[in-house]
Amino acid sequence: MDYRTIVSARDLQASLADPDLVIFDCRHELMNPEAGARAYAQSHLPGARFAHSETHLAGPKTGCNGRHPLPDPQVFMSWLGRNGVDAGKQVVAYDFAAGSSAARLWWMLRWVGHERVAVLDGGWEDWVKASLPTTAEHPRIRATTLTGEPRPISVDVGFVSSHLGDPSVVVLDARTPERFQGLTEPIDPVAGHIPGARNRLFKDNLTADGRFRPPQELRQAFMDVLGTAKPEQVVHQCGSGVSACSNLLAMEIAGLRGSRLYPGSWSEWVADPSRPVAKG
Repeated sequence: MDYRTIVSARDLQASLADPDLVIFDCRHELMNPEAGARAYAQSHLPGARFAHSETHLAGPKTGCNGRHPLPDPQVFMSWLGRNGVDAGKQVVAYDFAAGSSAARLWWMLRWVGHERVAVLDGGWEDWVKASLPTTAEHPRIRATTLTGEPRPISVDVGFVSSHLGDPSVVVLDARTPERFQGLTEPIDPVAGHIPGARNRLFKDNLTADGRFRPPQELRQAFMDVLGTAKPEQVVHQCGSGVSACSNLLAMEIAGLRGSRLYPGSWSEWVADPSRPVAKG
């Protein structure tokens, strides 16, 4: 199998016996960080490993680098290798249907140069709804080695700061409109958005059953927000660099390739009170 964006439950089921397939369970609840690990212990896809958003998919927090800073790439690749991922493996990540941690792992693998990675369309709920097999058994893992170098598909806070007001850079915020407008902020200490940013709620990429909308529909929706901006001009952000990956994945599905991620996102931006904040 060779999937680079999303894969259906039926197609994944047909490949479960493929020795070159590695599955990661990325289920996570932002306000209940251990819920995913408990769900995994109870039941998961056959062969799935668990990827914790707070540890495996994030690095140490300093108080100034956001709630989910990127880990050291070598540490990340070492963890992937211990979980059986090398350059020849097809990786599939899944989480809850409306979750975004699977998209975060998808983006991170591409960040270190591994292209054969996809997200399970419809997530855990779609798999269970189709009565496909699950297990509570931990997989037998043959450790291997993954090597690579980070690709230039992210930007840092300095880049965002230096391009405020620059029409050649479009910052796209994946948070809810209420958080974007500064009407409420349940997590971070400051409400609002990066000046000049535009808003595209990541959940709007999905249908009512949690699957991604058709490519042409996604393409039109993003073009409505981005106008004449090209994909390579787009910088994605959210609260902490996780749900923004769902927008990045949706743009890839739509054929709008080349956008980048600001991993620190809003939680890093507001860690420095001298940075400007917009509302409305």
